[in-house]
Amino acid sequence: MTERVSLVESLPAGLSLRAQCELLGISRDAYDYEPRPESAENLALMRRLDQWHLERPVYGSLRLAATLRREGWEINRKRVRRLMALMDIRAIYPRKATRQPGEGHEIYPYLLRGKEVTGPDQVWCADVTYIPMRYGFMYLVAVMDWWSRYVLAWRLSNTLEAAFCVWAWRTALKNGTRAPLISNTDQGSQFTSLADVEAVEEAGTLVSMDGRGRCLDNVFIERLWRSVKHEDLYLRDYEDGLELEDGLFKWFAHYNEGRPHQALGYATPREVYRFPESHGATPAKWELKSDRLRR
Repeated sequence: MTERVSLVESLPAGLSLRAQCELLGISRDAYDYEPRPESAENLALMRRLDQWHLERPVYGSLRLAATLRREGWEINRKRVRRLMALMDIRAIYPRKATRQPGEGHEIYPYLLRGKEVTGPDQVWCADVTYIPMRYGFMYLVAVMDWWSRYVLAWRLSNTLEAAFCVWAWRTALKNGTRAPLISNTDQGSQFTSLADVEAVEEAGTLVSMDGRGRCLDNVFIERLWRSVKHEDLYLRDYEDGLELEDGLFKWFAHYNEGRPHQALGYATPREVYRFPESHGATPAKWELKSDRLRR
């Protein structure tokens, strides 16, 4: 929708705004709408919700509302639920299969169960997280190599539309040594979108999706979010998107190239990804055949 709105007035001269909107399939209300920014109080509350969700991801809206009231916030569950939806966060717990994908959106199976990842480019994972700023918020997507923890690409967006995830995936393909065998994500609307799934499958990669509410299926990128927020975002308190992007560029460069990882024998992700033979990489014991995995 945002992209179509931006095309208004770029059509041939002489067309009225109403005619342009009709050609692009949007209403005049959508064109004239100017979103209202969240209040300073809501932004502060969303930042606190983000901190609690990072520390206690099993807390739902009811418990978060109670916890925040104990801290002195005058808040009810309805408000917490609205802000959680805006932030695209939800509690982690076993759920019944009551939610179905939207029209044209297919949910793919989780392909990593029982599979040992033993080298780079066998599995990449991607995820989106909420990013608080002093005067607003954005969303961050990252694509990471599962074995080396190397972040191949990242991108910021002020909406949850799928385009910025597709951009990050295509950039990761350029930055990586080859396309991965499997791409693993959650069941978010960005990753179940036709545009994102097609971009992954065009690279010859199988699509894998976590079970709903199971962040541990994509645990390495969840750890990445914890690191970037505790080591940079909460400390810097970036003022706007430009400052945020510059700060994240420096942090991800340090993460990939200068930050030793205990799980990697205190090597950096870049060293492990670019020189896998020196770090014990072996070919996968499983292989691809006829669009499915087999032993």
